Amino acid sequence: MELTTVRIDKPDDLNVIIGQAHFIKTVEDLHEALVGNGPHLRFGLAFCEASGPRLVRHSGNDDDLVELATKNALAVGAGHSFIVFLREGYPVNVLNAVEQVPEVCGIFCATANPVEVLVAQTELGRGIVGVVDGLPPLGVENADDQTARRQLLRQIGYKM
Repeated sequence: MELTTVRIDKPDDLNVIIGQAHFIKTVEDLHEALVGNGPHLRFGLAFCEASGPRLVRHSGNDDDLVELATKNALAVGAGHSFIVFLREGYPVNVLNAVEQVPEVCGIFCATANPVEVLVAQTELGRGIVGVVDGLPPLGVENADDQTARRQLLRQIGYKM
C-alpha cells in the first residue's frame, strides 16, 4: 500500500464537503438535496464511479464550481468518493440534507479550511483514509475567547 496526500485546490472563500457514497444515482440525489436548500446556493459536485465505465460524474448549478469539483475528484481518484463545492451557502446549512441522501455512506469533512486528503493506493485502487482539515491549534481558549465565540455566533445569526 502507498499512502499519499492530495491537496484540494480551492479558493479560500469556498466551502467543500468531501464524502463517500455507493451508487451512480448519488450525483442526481446530491444535486436535488443541495438545490432544495434554496435558490441562492451555488454548487458544483463530482463523484468518482468505482465500477463499470469508472467515470467522474458531475453536476451543479455553477459551471466554475462543477469544473473545480471534477478536477479535484480526478486528483483524489478514490472510488465512490464525492466532492461538493459551495458558494453563497455553508456546510452547516446543507450537511443534514447531504447526509440524508440514501447513497451517502459518510462525510470526511465540511469546511472552508485548506484540506489535504489522505489517499491509500493498493492493487485494487484508491481509497480515502482521512483528511487534514486546516491547521493545528495554537492554544486553549480563555474566558475572553469564549465570549468572543458566543458573540460571533449571535452576530451571524446562528444563536439567539
